[in-house]
Amino acid sequence: MRRMRKTGTLVLVALLLLANHAEAWPRMRKGKTNDQGIATGFINKTMTVKGKPVRYVVYVPYEYDPARAWPMIVFLHGAGERGDDGIIQTEVGIGPAIRRNPERFPAIVVFPQCPRKTFYSAILDELEQAMAATRAEYNIDARRIYLTGISMGGFGTWLWGATKTDTFAALLPICGGGSDIPARAMLDMKGPSPFGTYEERVKQWVKIPIWAFHGADDQVVPTAQTSRTVDLIRKAGGKKIRYTEYPDTGHNSWDKTYQDKKVIAWLFKQKKRTGD
Repeated sequence: MRRMRKTGTLVLVALLLLANHAEAWPRMRKGKTNDQGIATGFINKTMTVKGKPVRYVVYVPYEYDPARAWPMIVFLHGAGERGDDGIIQTEVGIGPAIRRNPERFPAIVVFPQCPRKTFYSAILDELEQAMAATRAEYNIDARRIYLTGISMGGFGTWLWGATKTDTFAALLPICGGGSDIPARAMLDMKGPSPFGTYEERVKQWVKIPIWAFHGADDQVVPTAQTSRTVDLIRKAGGKKIRYTEYPDTGHNSWDKTYQDKKVIAWLFKQKKRTGD
């Protein structure tokens, strides 16, 4: 009889925990409505691209007020967050940093998701459409749009960012690199690169503020992928390039970067000027 009571109690506790988790999950995803009646937090979005639904997420600060223009950050996730659920890309990288310290991120943040077994070169239309939809829905400061990413998304930040220097005010690539050879080899990509040649990209990177990060002991993406890119920019006369190499982060150099309030403050200080 005692064993039955104990078992029944454990089952009841488990069910209560499960029920609480089931209630908390949608609340976390839906966010909160602020004083102006605007949905805030991590908001699930869907757009149609080439006749197919594509999921992504937009983070809206609770303090968002459409009466003024807000910065916008586009975050490119790593290979492990590829898929089509439209959620997991918020759970590694800048997403957790925002949840821990939302006051440091007074910006609209766009989280596109790359499908499995693909690189960002396969979803350039989706990236553009997600940005356009966000700019249409929210009051975005066109002078303060930023691009950042980790690992595979770090490569994406370097590569796609080189083609969008007219849009982005600054790049913040983490544990990636400026060469598209790793992605092309991994995915057996043929034909010319949609990001131009390395030399063409260097000419574009010189124009834009960049703060790059990598771990010296990274065993996944060699540190040289970033350091070589930085060296080429400096040799080409780049004066807006910064590079931080951590001694002991391994591959995960993103948590230390996104949790550094000085880095985030630097990002938000970057503004495009007329003619940039």
